[in-house]
Amino acid sequence: MKKIITILASIILAAGLSACKTACPTTTNTSAMMPPMPAKDRPQHVILVGFDGLSGKCIRDGINAPTIRELMANGSYTLDSRSILPSSSACNWASMFMGAGIETHGYTVWNSKEPDLKARELTENGRFPDIFWAYKKKNPNAEIGYIYEWDGMNFVSDSAATDYRVQTAATNTTATVVNYIKEKKPNFCAVAYDNPDHAGHTSGWDSPEYVATVAELDNSLKQILNAVEEAGIMDETVIIVTSDHGGIDKGHGGMTMNEMERPVVFYGKNIKKNFQITDSTMVYDIAPTIGYMFNVEPPQVWTGRPILSIFEKR
Repeated sequence: MKKIITILASIILAAGLSACKTACPTTTNTSAMMPPMPAKDRPQHVILVGFDGLSGKCIRDGINAPTIRELMANGSYTLDSRSILPSSSACNWASMFMGAGIETHGYTVWNSKEPDLKARELTENGRFPDIFWAYKKKNPNAEIGYIYEWDGMNFVSDSAATDYRVQTAATNTTATVVNYIKEKKPNFCAVAYDNPDHAGHTSGWDSPEYVATVAELDNSLKQILNAVEEAGIMDETVIIVTSDHGGIDKGHGGMTMNEMERPVVFYGKNIKKNFQITDSTMVYDIAPTIGYMFNVEPPQVWTGRPILSIFEKR
């Protein structure tokens, strides 16, 4: 009789657990269940350099960008990471920093200044949880910077989680970034240039003007890398070069691969060299990848996943 009761109890418990798996809400992002990167292999600094409108196609087509190509040869990269839809600016920058799509964070169009849809979750700062907030919560003493050109960038990240936050004119952005890196040696800094998007809209994504603008931005990237070297932190740094979307003719926002495919390049500590990422990646995978490097537990509301294949050790 006892055996029968025990068997029945086991069946009931198993059924209950099975039902919970399908009906009970998940309380932890599955990325949080991954073993953390060993502390000795984690970078102490991450510098993200974003170029608005830089397409994966232009790099595949051989555009003049020697610094980006050097980072690709000595790092890990993909040229076909996809944007969310629409392939527009604010909603994709928001997804990059917030680790989720428009259905969750609510920024739905190119110039969203606040969630157009009700955000699924808000932090104590009244914002959807982004990587700035998550890292600051994990490490309150971290130096976090945010430097941008387009005023719309002010609305897609948590201002309360940044220590240095400034909008710059295009002519002064690189100097501002260089000085900040040398002086403060930030643990995390995101830089958002407003080009080559303008060149694309004015002259076209295949135009000589677009090509020339990318060459100028590539030189700016070189200056940022030199600043990291001069600050003495390169051995403990990961550089990320990416964009929000590509373009076609003189626009973007649609569903073509020219508009959606964007480069993502990782270079630095514990990053595989000359490694082409074949995993499917999205713009919202950037935040959890940065979080993984900083040993930050991803918020449950994030849908992005860390790009684990880029790491030598994890």
